Amino acid sequence: MELRKTQIIVETTGTDESGLPGAPVTRAAALAVIRNPFAGRHGEDLEPLFVLGAALGEKLMARIAERLPNPAVSYGKAALVGTDGLMEHGAACVHPRLGAPMRAAIGGGAALIPANVKIGAVGSVIDVPLGHKDNPWSFPHIDTWSLMVGDAPLPGEIVVIMALSDGPRLHHRVGPGPKQP
Repeated sequence: MELRKTQIIVETTGTDESGLPGAPVTRAAALAVIRNPFAGRHGEDLEPLFVLGAALGEKLMARIAERLPNPAVSYGKAALVGTDGLMEHGAACVHPRLGAPMRAAIGGGAALIPANVKIGAVGSVIDVPLGHKDNPWSFPHIDTWSLMVGDAPLPGEIVVIMALSDGPRLHHRVGPGPKQP
């Protein structure tokens, strides 16, 4: 794996957008910038990207899980593919094998891990979807976190992102889910 850089981002929110305080919710993400071995070509067998996704999960998930003050209840993943790559290259990084190390780092997860993949230029923002790790119908945990790496992805790179949250949206009022103080 040609790993150019990683970023760990931790965000704690104590008020909603209107300024109403609530129980703090912390989110953590790992962003890994890797060289796309298929940049500039189609590539029939994307197995090397499956392996890269799993390796990134094993390398980075424990680092973000330990940064949450409470156990992770939501997760999500994404890939931002540089302009010499294809959507399928990003999908190969996040879908086949990244889920197992993500679940292992947080002690399980029965629900599908929400994901997003797109092609973008250097500095593009990607919305990383988050959902409850065990209950996909927990509307308070359905959320989005917009993330980016300022100098990536270069045309021949992929930014692979894993994200966790230790709570739902602050002051959620949509659908069933756990109540907040």
